[in-house]
Amino acid sequence: MLELFTQPETYVSLLTLTFLEIVLGIDNIIFISILTGKLPAESREKARIIGLSVALIFRILLILAISWIAGLVEPLFSVFSHPVSGRDLILMSGGLFLIVKSTLEIHEKLEGDEHDKSSNAAPGFWNIIVQIVLLDLVFSLDSVITAVGLVSHIEIMIVAIVISMIVMIMFAGRVSDFIHKHPTIKMLALSFLLMIGLLLLVEGFHVAVPKGYVYFAMLFSFAVEMLNIKMRNKNKLKKDSK
Repeated sequence: MLELFTQPETYVSLLTLTFLEIVLGIDNIIFISILTGKLPAESREKARIIGLSVALIFRILLILAISWIAGLVEPLFSVFSHPVSGRDLILMSGGLFLIVKSTLEIHEKLEGDEHDKSSNAAPGFWNIIVQIVLLDLVFSLDSVITAVGLVSHIEIMIVAIVISMIVMIMFAGRVSDFIHKHPTIKMLALSFLLMIGLLLLVEGFHVAVPKGYVYFAMLFSFAVEMLNIKMRNKNKLKKDSK
């Protein structure tokens, strides 16, 4: 194992895989930010750390169970001559969950204060943790399959996933605060999750959608919204100075 980390190509593979794991984790960070925003402010950081730490353990277990991951692509049954595998079922379930969750969140956001007052039942701390871990497992399929396809050494995969998860833990709080500080960004984030849920759903039906287009659309929309925020702040300063 020590010889592995004395080879320059090891670090090239590690950096490449770590970068890809972080990019693939963007949608996860957005989802976690939306979920933990329902908790009291003092519990949010704890929920993020516990949820992502448990999710990290499951990701490592998935890496160690590579043969099981490979077996997920084997067809379990067919629907109208369309083969359905274990991976397809997981992706479709995760996609449906994201679509339903995002739709409900958008509906709640549009309902306004009256709906907030009528729904006094706050989500439980461990309920949020379970949702974080379960959806991270769905997102983990892509990251683990990417890791297996790029790197042949389990040690490099585990190190890359640990580093990417540490980065997620470090920045999840800032992303969460930013999203909840700006209501329009939160609505945009929910729209992203809705789109990602649809993407997971169609992937379960073997419809290949290049993720580069999705991430570009997300980045472009975010950049436009940042310009809108800057313009609103500028207008507000002008009004305050009068």
